[in-house]
Amino acid sequence: MIPNILIVEDEPTIATLLSYNLNKENFKTTIVNHGGEAFRVAMDTSFDLILLDIMLPGLNGFQLLEKWRQEGMGTPIIILTARNAEEEIVQGLVSGADDYMTKPFALSELLARVHAVLRRTQLFTGGEKQPVKSSEREEIIQLGELNIYPEKYEVHQGGKSITLRPKEFQVLLYMTKRIGKIITREELMNDIWGFDYFGEQRTVDVHVSSLRKKLEMNQQSVQIDAVRGVGYKLIVR
Repeated sequence: MIPNILIVEDEPTIATLLSYNLNKENFKTTIVNHGGEAFRVAMDTSFDLILLDIMLPGLNGFQLLEKWRQEGMGTPIIILTARNAEEEIVQGLVSGADDYMTKPFALSELLARVHAVLRRTQLFTGGEKQPVKSSEREEIIQLGELNIYPEKYEVHQGGKSITLRPKEFQVLLYMTKRIGKIITREELMNDIWGFDYFGEQRTVDVHVSSLRKKLEMNQQSVQIDAVRGVGYKLIVR
């Protein structure tokens, strides 16, 4: 199937340029220039990727990220920001963005990131999800007080749901396969974000930090320890 990409951008020149070049790459595109409309369109239509500007009329990019993720939408999102401000990038990543680019950017790099995000998403999910038969037993990973449901992207503790962003969930699931072992930032970046990821390692640190806080707030049996200068370790008590 042809990937369907939503472009949320209120600058007509930029939106048209993005759409034209993505169409040349055989992507289908939809352009929306207002935050409120973008929220409705993304909830009503299935997209494979969203390119999201931060400065928008109506709801801004950060508000859209929060609302979409709160609604459980797991569509990959690349934020487009006009400033290379540390706090703005961190806020976008914590809010649920998968990647970011600062304006002005080279179209060749943007297209490479689009291809990389779509490729990683397909590899992690195994392509289109197949319907699960009612007779099939749902997989559950039990770690201390946590119950992890890989197919549903859900984590529960004592009947209470712990809300994780898609990348936070992927990091946790990755770490469950190497409990007690040191996982380097490079390994997380290569295996979760992909070897062809163009961003910096702070993206990994932001997501792991947010995941650690959520785990610590909800339970004490599973925690992520930082190994200074190296990476992280998942501990089950």
